[in-house]
Amino acid sequence: MRVSIHALRKMKSAGEKILALTAYDYPTAKIVDALDIPVLLVGDSLGMVALGHPTTLPVTLEVMVHHCQAVARGATKAIIVGDMPFGTYHTTPEDALRNAIRLVQDGGVTAVKLEGGKVVSDTVARIVSSGIPVMGHIGLTPQYVHQLGGYKVQGKTRDAAERLLQDALALEEAGAFAVVLECIPSALAKEVTEALSIPTIGIGAGPYCDGQIQVLGDILGLSDYVPKHAKQYTNLPDLMKQAVKMYLQEVKQGTFPPLT
Repeated sequence: MRVSIHALRKMKSAGEKILALTAYDYPTAKIVDALDIPVLLVGDSLGMVALGHPTTLPVTLEVMVHHCQAVARGATKAIIVGDMPFGTYHTTPEDALRNAIRLVQDGGVTAVKLEGGKVVSDTVARIVSSGIPVMGHIGLTPQYVHQLGGYKVQGKTRDAAERLLQDALALEEAGAFAVVLECIPSALAKEVTEALSIPTIGIGAGPYCDGQIQVLGDILGLSDYVPKHAKQYTNLPDLMKQAVKMYLQEVKQGTFPPLT
């Protein structure tokens, strides 16, 4: 049985940490889902991590649908959140709803995620009113990288912190079931978390959020660059190289494949 979005609020109330990870394909989703992680995000970060782009901006709706379908086939228990890519919710709420419906119907996701605060609150409300759960995302918003001037910590001044708090409250008011806080000071993340009745999911936002999310490639050593807020728990490329070397050696030596 798939985790309900309402279960996340119960976890917040109980003080139970909410675990979330990214997934972009079927085998990864199947492995992670077996560990009972309640939230899997098919992030547009796949543009950088899986497709080699310098930013998330080239990711299209078609690309997201393709990867969401794969994750949905692999994960049967976790809430599957699909990122709405750049340009799919920036025109009108009706356009955004149409694209959100596509992610649900064709992509198989449980919910969608939008970047931005007050500026997208009307869009969030429109999507939620149509029965599609929405996760918010404020702080460092990668789709705004050119406007932000790079991947920088946000909310460091009191004015900026107040704007982020108001953004979070606006998303809650619009009906978001959770909000990602990315790369903001720990003290601000604590303030936002305490102000909201919906869960906060942190990434580079310190330990006071209701849950944490990481890019799976970062913790497995697959990423070209590991952010300061991430921890590499293993070096999967080295393990893969060892396996491939063993395969090459056995083929050259004639010990693989066996006689049939």
